Amino acid sequence: MKVLSGMRPTGKLHIGHLVGALENWVRLQDEGHECYYFVADWHALTTHYDETGHLKEYTRDMVRMFLAVGINPEKSVIFVQSAIKEHAELALLFSMLVSVSRLERVPTYKEIRKELNYKDLSNAGFLIYPVLQAADILVYKAEGVPVGEDQVYHVELTREIARRFNSLYKPVFPEPQAILSHTPKLPGTDGRKMSKSYGNIIPLESDEETLKKMIMPMMTDTARKRRTDPGNPDNCPVWLYHKAFGISEEEARWVREGCTQAKIGCIDCKKLLLKNMKEKLQPIWDRLAEIDKDPHYVEDVILEGNKRAREVARRTLEEAREAMNLMF
Repeated sequence: MKVLSGMRPTGKLHIGHLVGALENWVRLQDEGHECYYFVADWHALTTHYDETGHLKEYTRDMVRMFLAVGINPEKSVIFVQSAIKEHAELALLFSMLVSVSRLERVPTYKEIRKELNYKDLSNAGFLIYPVLQAADILVYKAEGVPVGEDQVYHVELTREIARRFNSLYKPVFPEPQAILSHTPKLPGTDGRKMSKSYGNIIPLESDEETLKKMIMPMMTDTARKRRTDPGNPDNCPVWLYHKAFGISEEEARWVREGCTQAKIGCIDCKKLLLKNMKEKLQPIWDRLAEIDKDPHYVEDVILEGNKRAREVARRTLEEAREAMNLMF
């Protein structure tokens, strides 16, 4: 199966990206699928068009993180969206097939405008970004798209565009399926949505001491005002972290019994979490140190990935242009 997914380079990656997406990407790669993973820098412009000062830095760092978590450039194609101009041309062709009113009904269009109400998002690029997403997917004829639940609608719109194109012209594109991660979204350290604007994220690139400083003050079950108060792990953000970072069955029983019967304090629970988080994150930190020993490695990976992606995208675009009877 051909698989494609991407991330916007709007800042440093955090642990929510790891458990919510990147681990799934690595699993799909290691299962033998033909995977295309990219830095969606054009998508970053749809909401951050006025904040491009760090775009190159964030793009490079994102590829660096892809490599550190286990995306293997020998198995997967890692590339930068804006280097593959075929994405833009196919998005233009697809834009002829979608009405403005249809795009205005995309749920995330209203949600993001509400969330970023301090920004002017009246730009056309933001309105049509689901069309660009469809082009991102279909230019590689991807059959599976790893996404969170909030992005399933975009995959369905991609399927609609593929059906309409195939019906109007000739069958060129598959109808991709969403591949959902089974890991729930991690809340921020304050219990709210994890967001850099709230200052409640835990960066993926960190160290043991920094991790401790961020985890130990973390919000827990509000019922546990004192150590002697019983709590409920299901009402505690720390429990979601435990499940995401590999708590064993024995450890889970210890946490649940200790919390509900007030046999352990929240500090004890967090110390166990820190141990398991370090076990999962230390190999990533070690790989980052290895990657940084070669100052050209990340750029070499990007250039080779761009070359491989461009060849596939070029062939697909030729098929699309021929189907639409475009002359040159």
